[in-house]
Amino acid sequence: MTLIPQHLIFIDFEASGLGPDSWPIEVGLAWIENDTVEKWSSLICPEPNWNENAWSSQSASIHKIQREELRSAPSAANVASDLLHRIHGKHVVSDAVAHDHWWAELLLEPLGFQPPPFASIEKVITAACKGNSALIHHVHAQLNGTPRPHRAGPDAARLAEAILLAMKLRAEN
Repeated sequence: MTLIPQHLIFIDFEASGLGPDSWPIEVGLAWIENDTVEKWSSLICPEPNWNENAWSSQSASIHKIQREELRSAPSAANVASDLLHRIHGKHVVSDAVAHDHWWAELLLEPLGFQPPPFASIEKVITAACKGNSALIHHVHAQLNGTPRPHRAGPDAARLAEAILLAMKLRAEN
């Protein structure tokens, strides 16, 4: 994998739960621009056909997003359109590929689009470190030691920060 920072975009979702009927409630993206991490996120107003019973109070206690907040959020169609525009032509990177891709599919489906394949953060860290196991270990230790806010924008930014660190460490070696 050739690593071009401008071609990477990091994604994270918060969701109603982790079950098979769960649905996205927030999407966040982060990218590296001029050696800094930029981010965007949006809450998502649920579609009428998304199963209300898939709301998990356990998940809500983690992400701290209340159902009521979603009523005034942008429509799923508007968020999906914005997401498509932002990820177009990019390599999308996730730390939970199966879940994040599923929620992206659910979000984009009404527009008739499929998300591109997502790359795992592990694969991108390995590429950023050019396979150097000491650097890979250092970046993973930093990533795992960084608190996960459980909000989509900051969680995506956390991944981008790990890759930015990997690129800086590689440049020093």
